[in-house]
Amino acid sequence: MAHRIAHQPREIADCVSAYLQEGDLEGITSLFHPDCKIFFPSDQPPSMGLAGVHSVFEDFMDLRPEIKSDVFSEVIIGDIALLRANWGVVAPDGTVMAEGQSTEVAKRLENGGWGYLIDCPNGPPNLA
Repeated sequence: MAHRIAHQPREIADCVSAYLQEGDLEGITSLFHPDCKIFFPSDQPPSMGLAGVHSVFEDFMDLRPEIKSDVFSEVIIGDIALLRANWGVVAPDGTVMAEGQSTEVAKRLENGGWGYLIDCPNGPPNLA
């Protein structure tokens, strides 16, 4: 399978989508920082670390949907970036499975590319 690197933070979702469509869970994992937190589903505690990435994405692997991401804000300071995007998960038959507006924090990875450190597909969680 191809090895993808997000050269800009705004490219992460496209790389995740390509790996998802190929059924490459390890590829998806390579686009997340080892200390990441994923706030999905939003009514559950965050998934943490690379094991959390596996738990979030493994249910999608058989479906092989496409993630469509329209990044409308990207702020980069050194090795950290803040992103906001409108997104959708589209099944191979064209059915929209989910959509929302995300907020993510990305961090440069050891391979020189970018990966998600904090992934909030439905925006940041509210204070408890």
